[in-house]
Amino acid sequence: MSTTAPVEATPDKVVITTHDQYDAPESISPSTVAPSPLDQFRTWFTSIQGVVREPEAMTVCTVSGSGVPSARVVLLKQLDPRGFVFYTNYTSRKSQEMLANPNIALAFYWREVHKQVRVVGRVEKVNKQESEEYYRSRPVGSRVGAWASRQSTVVADGEVQARYDKLKERFGVQENDPSAEVPLPEFWGGWRVVPNEVEFWLGKPSRLHDRVRYLRVAGSSEDAPEWTVERLAP
Repeated sequence: MSTTAPVEATPDKVVITTHDQYDAPESISPSTVAPSPLDQFRTWFTSIQGVVREPEAMTVCTVSGSGVPSARVVLLKQLDPRGFVFYTNYTSRKSQEMLANPNIALAFYWREVHKQVRVVGRVEKVNKQESEEYYRSRPVGSRVGAWASRQSTVVADGEVQARYDKLKERFGVQENDPSAEVPLPEFWGGWRVVPNEVEFWLGKPSRLHDRVRYLRVAGSSEDAPEWTVERLAP
């Protein structure tokens, strides 16, 4: 596909006039995918390493307690036997929305290979040990940054940088010193999205895309789920 879409722009409107055809070289169907959507995701994700830029980038969609949706792009950090794990500040807008409403959706779009994955499920916090292990793997600057940013709050220009500089002094952090001891903040950690629905999408010419959806069988365990696998119309 081309890198830009032809547009018609006026002072009050932008119109996308054409779009190159999708043409994924492979096909998928309920009979060819893995029995588990997590296994199918692992297959797709590992196969695109070095081909797709930042394939771990995913849109996370949350809903407030009053039903207002919100979306942002974050980075997937782990796929485990229960679901998809990412890390953030527990006082952020997305965390507050997840605490109020655990229903969540994810979307991955891998343009270079004409693929999408859509996930719907519920969130749960990962345990502190998992958060600690991941946090300690981060660069020291990112660990200090987790303390410095009161995520999603209104700040003045330079306020976060000033707080960051003071925290470096507090923790005795030298520039790029990986041995610096910066503890895990109580307000920071991981979330796991446990899926109830996962869709795999392959772009095809004439918009006749392949769509295969997994639905968790009602009553099946989250630790050993059973799945119904169906083809959806494009």
